[in-house]
Amino acid sequence: MEPHHTLPIDILVVLLLVASAVAIAVKWVRVPYSIALVIVGLTIGVCQVLPSVEMTPELILLVFLPALLFEASWNIHLDELKANWVSITVLATVGVLVSMTVVGAIMHAYAGMTLITAFLFGALISATDPISVLALFRKIGIDKRLTMILEGESIFNDGTAAVLFTLILSMALSQSELSASSTIGRFGVEVVGGAVVGSALGMAASTITRFFDDHLLEITLTTILAYGSFLVAMQMHVSPVLSVVTAGIVMGNFGGRKGMSATTRLAVNSFWEYAAFVVNSLVFLFIGLQVKVDLLIKYGHEIGIAIIAILIARIPVAYLLTSFCSTKNRPIPFNWKHILYWGSLRGSLCMALALSIPLGFPNKEQFIITTFGVVLFTLLVQGLTIEPLVRILGIRPENQKYKQYQMLKSRLIAESEAISALKSLKKLGHISQGIFSELESEIVESQRKLQNELEDLHLEDASVKELEMTSARLHILDIKRDVIKQLVRQGKISEEIAEEIQAEVDGSVFEIVAQEEETKEGTKPALKQTLNKESKTAISNNPETASTAKRDD
Repeated sequence: MEPHHTLPIDILVVLLLVASAVAIAVKWVRVPYSIALVIVGLTIGVCQVLPSVEMTPELILLVFLPALLFEASWNIHLDELKANWVSITVLATVGVLVSMTVVGAIMHAYAGMTLITAFLFGALISATDPISVLALFRKIGIDKRLTMILEGESIFNDGTAAVLFTLILSMALSQSELSASSTIGRFGVEVVGGAVVGSALGMAASTITRFFDDHLLEITLTTILAYGSFLVAMQMHVSPVLSVVTAGIVMGNFGGRKGMSATTRLAVNSFWEYAAFVVNSLVFLFIGLQVKVDLLIKYGHEIGIAIIAILIARIPVAYLLTSFCSTKNRPIPFNWKHILYWGSLRGSLCMALALSIPLGFPNKEQFIITTFGVVLFTLLVQGLTIEPLVRILGIRPENQKYKQYQMLKSRLIAESEAISALKSLKKLGHISQGIFSELESEIVESQRKLQNELEDLHLEDASVKELEMTSARLHILDIKRDVIKQLVRQGKISEEIAEEIQAEVDGSVFEIVAQEEETKEGTKPALKQTLNKESKTAISNNPETASTAKRDD
């Protein structure tokens, strides 16, 4: 059958039907959804049930990738990113360079690739895409910090790997020498430039959201931001991937959480959740559909060497670089390193970069099929074995009492937001007094039940009550800090008085932290980690307090 160079509407509908059927089936079959899609796509391709659809780089880079990147970065909390920025930055920059170098050297020595072609392959294959691993982690409740490191590395190394690939490809096409100094210089410009462009556009969109509250307009605005940041960065010759990522993080944390109402934010979240579902479904189906078994066999030698190369290259990244990222207060446990090693799957970006190589490039077919083979191996072998590995390593879900506390607390917050939204509807005249009273009584009753459940949980586990008490106290102190700063800006108190009051507040923070240290030994691990996070966040909110704490340590 002749391949389609576009995606006809009838085939699109069939693929969405297939994706929906797979999504329903995996409710009963213990296979990650994305990997199940690859297997189904592979079966459809081998049996030639559908006309083959060509997976073009334009389809991936211009249609699918901005949506995937924006949805992932939109949901990243800035506090969690800050807390793990060292690990994520090192893995997404130095880690990519190490991986590219090791893979390039092995492919040049054993797969017969020229030096520059081998490094080109090393650059594109260094972009990780552990979607199925992250979905598993969220499903079983694995530690949020481990999830954040793996997700943050994946999002940011997409950008650094794409930049390296573009630089080396331009050198290969111009037949210029591979210069380390010039490559690093251009690499820095594209990476920083992409981050600056994305941040600027994200802040602009976040500011605009403050002036109106219309969920349709704000969904449209986020869509424009996702694709606009990608296109603007391309025109400015900086990293479009990092532009989308930074735009999504800024918009999600400032525009989404501060500039949007609760109902609008819910609508935007729902839109991007659906967009990611559709795009991910199509991408993983396409991965299976693109595989040609005869070509995989033909280039089996190169694929085997490439698989060995990425596994070897990941060793220094997962085990050595993470050791440098560990600190006394925030160590990376050794069993986490095994997950970071084996969970480094490859996906759509690798294939899009391979397909973007222009016609006439030497051994282009070998290059593309080798990439497809590696992607298929990581998805089917590593992806299907990551859950048993998690069980073998004894990486347990978070404490059940703590999870129950989080659930109750989240539901209480949701009910409070619902009351606020209901009052807003009544004020605007959208609902009558009778409807308002009836709905308000339902929400109040729900809040009462949740409060009772929370009190019961306090009685069952004293450490949960301690967690809530510490969190509330630190939050109150943060509010006091903000009020003091506001009074200074309004000229109601002097800087000298503010400093004295601030010192009292800081003393209270340290007293809470000291009390926390006394009870640590009897606190459950998941709760202990959260208490640490709460206290450190409170301290870090004030630069002077943070520096004092550092000296005390």
